[in-house]
Amino acid sequence: MFRALRPVLLLFLVAIPAVALRLTGTHPPALASLLIFGLAVVAASFVLAWAAEAAEMDISGGLAIALLAVIAVLPEYAVDLYFAHTAGSNPAYVQFAAANMTGSNRLLLGLGWSSVVLISLYVASRRSGQSVKALVLESGYRRELGFLAVAGLVAFAIPVTGEIHLVLGILLLAFFGYYLYRAATSEHDDEPDLIGPAATIGALPRLQRRITVTAMFLVSAGIILAAAEPFADSLVQGGHALGIDQFLLVQWLAPLASEAPEFIVAILFAWRGKGAAALGLLISAKVNQWTLLIGSLPIAYGIGGGGPALHLDGRQVEEFLLTATQTLLGIAILLNLRFPRWAAWTLLGLFAIQFAVPGQTGRYVISAIYLVLAIGAAIHNRDQVLRTITSPFRRTEKPVDAEPANAEHADTLQNA
Repeated sequence: MFRALRPVLLLFLVAIPAVALRLTGTHPPALASLLIFGLAVVAASFVLAWAAEAAEMDISGGLAIALLAVIAVLPEYAVDLYFAHTAGSNPAYVQFAAANMTGSNRLLLGLGWSSVVLISLYVASRRSGQSVKALVLESGYRRELGFLAVAGLVAFAIPVTGEIHLVLGILLLAFFGYYLYRAATSEHDDEPDLIGPAATIGALPRLQRRITVTAMFLVSAGIILAAAEPFADSLVQGGHALGIDQFLLVQWLAPLASEAPEFIVAILFAWRGKGAAALGLLISAKVNQWTLLIGSLPIAYGIGGGGPALHLDGRQVEEFLLTATQTLLGIAILLNLRFPRWAAWTLLGLFAIQFAVPGQTGRYVISAIYLVLAIGAAIHNRDQVLRTITSPFRRTEKPVDAEPANAEHADTLQNA
């Protein structure tokens, strides 16, 4: 058993300095604090990811889905809610309230989706000896895409109004609850496919596994909650000390820390030839971000002393617009459940370009490019638009969709 827990114990050792500083109330310099608490968040995030995977051996149905969905977003959730709560009493923090969310969301699609697709196509091409040009998803993924489409379209209300209102937050949380309900009432017959430390822990005897997984959940969640506030503050202070734009540091460094485990799991799945499962995991993560995470921000802001609406400054409006249009392009590309290689390179290229053309003009130009491409892709796949948007509200997906998807996959392997 010790051998199975060795990676977990090593990561907990990495987090000990952060816990010690938090318990003793010690405040090291900003850069040291950024390193110590950042490493603690990363370490705890990996343990959470392994625990969530291993838990699939014992928990089924709605409870598992609800638990895994919340766990997936917990690290960035903790940081984002801290900023939103603090912004309620400290207006200086308003600019950071949703920075982590927009960065994480664009990272997930621009780097995550594209990398998973490109790796999957490389593996498929190598195994088949032919050039595979597209990753094809099964029809069951249309409902996930439909939930993302509805949430993504509703999210355009944020840059249009310049605020995240409490009413919108409640609606998004209710939609997230409906998402969990639909997922819980669907069939889940697949056996868990665990890899790495999660597989080792999953192979433990039932009682030992359950005790181990529960302990991993509690300890890692405690570390994240303890480290979230000092990590968030150190991002702001560290940016000032380094002369780096504080908004950019909050927007990109925190998501890199919190999304690392999810990225690695998805990439490992893609490398093992399970590209559809890897992309499905990242699509689900975006649904959680656009519903659970955004919906919670105005509530945290109100509890922190703010009003019924979290008002965004001009830069955050631009960032939300850029994030929403990028999401719209990702949805439009996948309307026919087929992700071509060229589309993955396009998303990756546009994600990289945003760093080369910063500033307000750059954000608006790239947003316009995303929007134009999304409209073009939606027109090309126009016969699937209504079907995708209404899929979350239909009892079952029409079975006729499964055959073309599988046939298209076979044609791709044979003729690409």
